[in-house]
This record gives sequence, C-alpha cells and structure tokens, in this order.
Amino acid sequence: MTILVYLMPVALFLGALGLTGFLWALKSGQYEDLDGAAERILRDDKPER
Repeated sequence: MTILVYLMPVALFLGALGLTGFLWALKSGQYEDLDGAAERILRDDKPER
C-alpha cells in the first residue's frame, strides 16, 4: 500500500504533462491541416530543376 504514495503523484504528474503537451500542440496549430500531407503525397507535381 505504501507504493501508492509514490505511484499516484507520478501518475498525476505524467497525466498533467501529457495534457500540457496536447494543449500546447492545439495552441501552436499542429492540427490545422490534417489533409495536406495526405494530398501532397498523391500529387504528381515534379520539382523544377
């Protein structure tokens, strides 16, 4: 039972860290263009040399 004294704060800290990372990604616009990369790979545009 004493192990819970150590594991609970660690679990809460890791959860808060994950939530903070997710909110940062939302705020910085990481999820703005979800279809862009999928469409770019299908285009047949060749770069000019």
